[in-house]
Amino acid sequence: MPEANGKYIISNWQKKWARSNLFALVLLALSAALFLTTLFHVVFSAPFWLVIPLFLLLVSVLFFTGSLWKISIPNVARFLNSYFPELEESSELTLKPTESLNLLERLQRQKVEHILPELPQPKEFDRRLKTASVIFLISLIISFLLAKLPFSFRRAHFMPIKEAFNGTKSSAKPEVILPEIERFILKITPPAYTGKGNREQEKFTISAEDGATVSWEINTNKAVKQVSLIFNDHEKLDLKAANVEHTLWKIAKEIHNPGFYQVNLDGKISELYQVEVIKDLPPVIRIQSPKPSTVIDFGEPQKTLLKTALSDDYGISEAYINATIASGSGEAVKFKEQKISFEAAFNGHQTQYQLQKTLDLKALGMQPGDELYFYIQATDNHRQETRSEVYIVSIADTAKLMQMEGMANSLDVKPELFRSERQIIIETEQLLHEKDTIKVEEFKKRSNNLGFDQKLLRLRYGKFLGEENESNIGDPEAEGETSLSNPKDFSNAAKILDAYTDKHDNAEDAGFLTPETKNQLKATLNEMWSAELRLRTYKPQEALPFAYKALRLLKDLQQKSRAYVAKTSAKIAPLKPAEKRLTGDLTKIIDPVNQQDFKKPTDPNLALRQSATLLHQLKNGTGLGASSQQILRQTNLQLSSKAAAQPSVYLSAVTAFRKILAQINQPKNIREKDILTVEKAIQKMLPPVAKLPQPTTTNLDLGLASSYFKNLNRTNQ
Repeated sequence: MPEANGKYIISNWQKKWARSNLFALVLLALSAALFLTTLFHVVFSAPFWLVIPLFLLLVSVLFFTGSLWKISIPNVARFLNSYFPELEESSELTLKPTESLNLLERLQRQKVEHILPELPQPKEFDRRLKTASVIFLISLIISFLLAKLPFSFRRAHFMPIKEAFNGTKSSAKPEVILPEIERFILKITPPAYTGKGNREQEKFTISAEDGATVSWEINTNKAVKQVSLIFNDHEKLDLKAANVEHTLWKIAKEIHNPGFYQVNLDGKISELYQVEVIKDLPPVIRIQSPKPSTVIDFGEPQKTLLKTALSDDYGISEAYINATIASGSGEAVKFKEQKISFEAAFNGHQTQYQLQKTLDLKALGMQPGDELYFYIQATDNHRQETRSEVYIVSIADTAKLMQMEGMANSLDVKPELFRSERQIIIETEQLLHEKDTIKVEEFKKRSNNLGFDQKLLRLRYGKFLGEENESNIGDPEAEGETSLSNPKDFSNAAKILDAYTDKHDNAEDAGFLTPETKNQLKATLNEMWSAELRLRTYKPQEALPFAYKALRLLKDLQQKSRAYVAKTSAKIAPLKPAEKRLTGDLTKIIDPVNQQDFKKPTDPNLALRQSATLLHQLKNGTGLGASSQQILRQTNLQLSSKAAAQPSVYLSAVTAFRKILAQINQPKNIREKDILTVEKAIQKMLPPVAKLPQPTTTNLDLGLASSYFKNLNRTNQ
């Protein structure tokens, strides 16, 4: 059909253009992925298979964010109008239906239909594909050249980038490699408990996990007879030749202790390289709830919510609750131990857990008066265990609170109108027991009376805190005395102030109580007030938990105020001073002779102090004798031992000290920078000087304990 001829041609060109742009997009993504993978391999020793996920990622980003391949047919028609002037801006007419065109537009469309088949394909359709092909070729060449760079160039230009990326200081001194070493690779295999994969590095300084296996692979530029590693100046590890030319040497070692080492290549020793061991810390347990000691009172649900947070360096493999229930008292106490597991699954890969567990005390078999002792134990992948503190949850024993043991006093000064908290609880439980057999009015009346009794008891204990005196409330005689209705009391200022001012008790008595006792007494009054409120509102069942808690707090206060005095019934023999006076035999009593040899204590830091003085002389250019040089060598041994334990602190000082000892006979060649480095390390090793004058601390026993043990050792000899 001639009508569809022009539209068909434009549609074909649109498909070719979109296909060309899509191929260009794929080539651009592949070029970028290839270049980045090679760069990561050179700088960070990344594997080459990283190009696949990186390519897929870049293609996805370019496909969904770019619009190069989104070319519509109207866009192609508009492009043809601008690219071919002979179309006379009329190519869009081929896309419209014939019925919608007028006579002039139909004639123009027929003209365009005859011109379109004769037009060549525009070069613009393949321009992006050609550009992408050139970019891909350049990326391929650059990636090949990067992969073939010599080791020395890669170390000089790319190693600082790697160290900066890893968080090391950019101003850190680069490693000095022996010139005979052409290339080397250190492969670190972390232990299984870390869950980490193998990694490679191109530097001799080691930072590995405790128990990691480090493999050295050293390539030399010429044949050598022997290559060895010297650890901490005393342990020697010989490398084995892996080829016939003796240019490839390999060895592996399991690292457990920090320190330093050197490379010995046919007697030529390198500088000191640090060995840092990352220790695995035990799990950390933080219990958020409950409190270290929790008491569940009467009426409260016999459950407690345990919330804890567990964390570890590499993963937690196991965690559980160790619970011990103590029931009974005295010699009849019984203990029952059991393990309670958490609902979380410990796979050994997760490093942090937020756990919670509801401990149902009734399901555990606890009764009133029993106590639950529990702690959390966690184990990490390295089989290191950590236990939390012991927490206590107890259920208040209401039967024990109702006993009179420890509450009776030989002198009872309580007035009869006051009822004790125990009596209020007994009558409240009796009222609840008779609730169904009495009338509602009688029930409310008795509940209100119990609330009034609770109020009187609360006011009685409130006097100890200096609270308001409400003892005269409701007294008609007292109200008549302060009433202002009597004409005789007109203009009586004293009675007016007495009626309209708020009078308080003397609060000085409250100062005799300790702050802890005050706080517990206030808590008791709060519980009494809560019980009174519910008794006044005819809810005795809800008042019982508050009354029981008030009784428990009162009993604790009374037990704390008790004083225990031990009874003594010693019988002393009668003295006879007249018969025994001056009749003893003193012939065997001799003067005590105490002979002790004191050795002057040696100062273990004497060599360090002397070395500080000798280094100052070297700084001034003064030569040293043989004895002074021996002191410096002795200090070098102490500094090397310190560097083996803390290489990150003292390794640079050991290197500087060895340079000083190498030029000890030529003081002018010694650099002042090395002397300052060694002096700082010596100052760190020396103990701090005691500040004088300062007060001397003496033991409370005036040295009695030390004298006792000294004489005890003498008798044992």
